[in-house]
Amino acid sequence: MTRDMTENIDPETGFLEQLGQRVRTMRALRGMSRKVLAKVSGISERYIAQLESGKGNVSIVLLRRVSNAMGAHLEDLIPATEPVPDWPVIRDLLRKATPNQIAQAKEALSGQGQGQGVPAHRMSFSGIALIGLRGAGKSTLGKTLAKEIGWSFVELNKEIERQNGLSVAEIIALYGQEGFRRMEQAALGQLLARKELMVLATGGGIVSEPLTFDLILQSFYTIWLKAKPEEHMARVRSQGDLRPMADDRSAMAELRTILLSREPLYARASAVVDTSGLSVDAAAARLVDAVAPVLQSEAKMFARG
Repeated sequence: MTRDMTENIDPETGFLEQLGQRVRTMRALRGMSRKVLAKVSGISERYIAQLESGKGNVSIVLLRRVSNAMGAHLEDLIPATEPVPDWPVIRDLLRKATPNQIAQAKEALSGQGQGQGVPAHRMSFSGIALIGLRGAGKSTLGKTLAKEIGWSFVELNKEIERQNGLSVAEIIALYGQEGFRRMEQAALGQLLARKELMVLATGGGIVSEPLTFDLILQSFYTIWLKAKPEEHMARVRSQGDLRPMADDRSAMAELRTILLSREPLYARASAVVDTSGLSVDAAAARLVDAVAPVLQSEAKMFARG
């Protein structure tokens, strides 16, 4: 009887459960605690908890407020009957495309274009990008690596602050998550326009923006700096970071949820360096070893040129 009840879930119940899962995952990708989402959206924390557990009788207006608070698109929260691979990337590309580009895409998708057999455009190589949750050592190890190989070191968040004359916190307070992500993408574009090799330390949530993250993966040899949740938390707190994730009583539970949600995205990196239990020197040595193959490849390309 229990099995029959499980197999014959009411369609509306199943929809709400999927919706709750997507809200929970999206919140984790944004690195937001339930308390912060409640504050930004103006919806009670209790109601958001009900929504995430699949018991929320949500109206489209409330759902829109939840998506806006996370800087997400409403359609990202709606469970699709037949998910399209890489849809977020495709959607963002379409939103930014010119009418001519859209026309070319229509021709290619319909089989009418002449793009068959034409090699895909390859982004120029811009260096090494470090991704991962804050506290993984991106800034510390990135500086060491850049000095070791003679490339410039850039922290994307500091570049955003420099270009806009505001701190990250001020940008988010004034323009929200979506505004910050737009500035992040613009800052990345300006860095790539320099056409110089660099070691780039990215923000932990960059993987939640499909188009920006895709640009990172195309332009850099990307390395995921990984650590245990306890080490992430200890490192963040040792730096005096009192942002919501580090100051919340349920911080560890939130941190584990964020890591779990982002792991499949971080795993798209070209390589992984686990810094758990390592000293700074040991972690730096491991990172240098991880980039050796790409440095050798670049040296060969330079010799041929």
